[in-house]
Amino acid sequence: MRRPRLDDPDLPLRLIFEHWPEVANVFRAQGMACFGCPIAPFHTVIDACAEYGLDEIAFRTALQAAAAG
Repeated sequence: MRRPRLDDPDLPLRLIFEHWPEVANVFRAQGMACFGCPIAPFHTVIDACAEYGLDEIAFRTALQAAAAG
């Protein structure tokens, strides 16, 4: 199986945490409880940002930076 793209808008959070575990800190820094949440297999970054009232573009930029190391 190919590694998914982190910027895929349909990528479930569960797969993000599976392929890029280091980004969990980005979620935690925003006070998000997504890491370990039972809804993570169904929610996307779009859903999470909407739920927490975050700017999606800025959040995705932080995810990319964390994933890049």
